Amino acid sequence: MAVVNLFYISLLLPPLFLLFLLFLIIRPRPVQIPIKKRHVFITGGSSGIGLALAHQAASEGAHVSILSRSIDKLEEAKNAIKLSAGIDVAIFAADVRDFEAVQRAVDEAGPIDVLIVNQGVFVAQELEEQKLDEVRFIIDVNLMGSFNMIKAALPGMKRSRKDRGPGSIALMSSQAGQVGIYGYTAYSASKFGLRGLAEALQQEVIGDNIHVSLVFPPDTETPGLVEENKRKPQLTSIIAASSGAMKADQVAKKALDGIKSGGCCWYITYRRSVFPVELVWKHREVAHAKKLNLEALGT
Repeated sequence: MAVVNLFYISLLLPPLFLLFLLFLIIRPRPVQIPIKKRHVFITGGSSGIGLALAHQAASEGAHVSILSRSIDKLEEAKNAIKLSAGIDVAIFAADVRDFEAVQRAVDEAGPIDVLIVNQGVFVAQELEEQKLDEVRFIIDVNLMGSFNMIKAALPGMKRSRKDRGPGSIALMSSQAGQVGIYGYTAYSASKFGLRGLAEALQQEVIGDNIHVSLVFPPDTETPGLVEENKRKPQLTSIIAASSGAMKADQVAKKALDGIKSGGCCWYITYRRSVFPVELVWKHREVAHAKKLNLEALGT
């Protein structure tokens, strides 16, 4: 029997080796995406991770544009970046749900080399309790807003690649875009959608020298997280505690390094290797706790 097994293994090894060599030959190679003296356009750039990304990109010599809804917050962000990096950034007030407004901002900003689609809203609540208008708002901002932003910027990015070198489109997902999380039904759906968008888009634009990245940050210490925690379900808080919260500047540094490397997916967390496993066990704890009306969780 052992001789027969060895015989079959010997037959399988050569084609497997050839397949491996073929994979090494045809797989996409990461391309370095420089940002110094290049135009980096960041949505949701007036606070949180977006503002930290703008600070980081400006400190590395990029020409930075930031977009968000509030002109007051944009002015504050512009002044803060000027103070810290000594660089003026361009600001654009627009709602990513409004394609025409986004298109006007993109046209005014000029050719974009690196587009970071970072805007996001989240309201942690069980679907049964959450109003559909709130679900639509989350999907419209996080997912449809990303479609609007990319569709507005893509034609210009394609036209300028020959003269300006490789371009990048980076989408800011979430750990909730890797694994569905209790209380994040709408939010997880919006972030899972970004993965499909990114993977399909990369196939469409790789021939134009545009590289698509997807970033999965954990909970991050931002004004948005503070507001979210005010109404977060108890079980959601327990699950979120398994990965901890990072500072916005830490997330921004790691995210920007990943984007510059031209790679596909960047998982930013304290414990990257164990997070999915931990979350599976947390889900089991949640199911058990719900069954026992939270008695299993104690205080």
